[in-house]
Amino acid sequence: MFERAMRRLFAGFAAESGGRGPAVAAAARAAAAGSGSLAVEEHHLSVAQYRAVRSVTPGMRLADLGRAVEQQRVVKDEEEISCLRIAAEITDQALGELLESILVGRTERHLALELERRLVDHGAAGPAFSTSVGAGPNSGSPDHRPTDRRVEEGDFLSVRLGADYGGYRCEIGRTFVIGTSPASWQIELYEVVFAAQRAGREALAPGVACRDVDRAARQVLRAAGHGEGLEARTGHGVGLEIDEDPRLEPAAMGKLDACVPVTVEPGVHLPGRGGVRIDDTLVVRSEADGGPELLTITTKELLAL
Repeated sequence: MFERAMRRLFAGFAAESGGRGPAVAAAARAAAAGSGSLAVEEHHLSVAQYRAVRSVTPGMRLADLGRAVEQQRVVKDEEEISCLRIAAEITDQALGELLESILVGRTERHLALELERRLVDHGAAGPAFSTSVGAGPNSGSPDHRPTDRRVEEGDFLSVRLGADYGGYRCEIGRTFVIGTSPASWQIELYEVVFAAQRAGREALAPGVACRDVDRAARQVLRAAGHGEGLEARTGHGVGLEIDEDPRLEPAAMGKLDACVPVTVEPGVHLPGRGGVRIDDTLVVRSEADGGPELLTITTKELLAL
């Protein structure tokens, strides 16, 4: 609810901004009303934007609001969660259709573009973020950008995508094996990451410390000998942005609330060989409400394609 209200408010400011931007229009309105101070999100303003705001607020005190707005957006209402649920359905559809096609010989870049087209075909406004497809040694890397490398027999193929529906963004990540049967090292690595992801998902509950969710997934990977080179966090919130509070990371402060959508996305990347990433979007729910609600439902079984 808070997110939708903020979007409507800033849409109004944008309409009256005369090209100056909604932040400047909002500041000008506050100055015209005789306000003595104005809260700003300094981490979202460029130097040029800050100067523009300052130019229309002579004599007004500007105070940094920090991340107060983001904190108000953490808990979603059921209408917002419904948008996320539809975004997840679209994402599952797009990924499911790709898995039914022939993949060997196609480039990472081609597959990423096809996935994004399928998202739009199924009703998304567009991708929630740049789709990642990594084959062979590129698989499992969290920030891999698709290249012209072609998919080959025996590859791990990691895919990470998400839909933007109604302004709300979700994500899913899956890893598959190309060929008739995975190698033993691929099975072992997949089972470890799957166990870590399951531990993270099962830890989600109202009142649980954010860092404890990260710890639940991370300790499974460490126990299996993959403690080196792990990512800085296990997951994060989603909503109007694909990367929101809360952060599920070792140094995270605070606890989870009900109706907070988050990702759980552990992964392991072995340089030169490849890796595994399993990523879901879920909504934190109490045990009385059935526990964590899984929005992205594409199978997590290790499929040989």
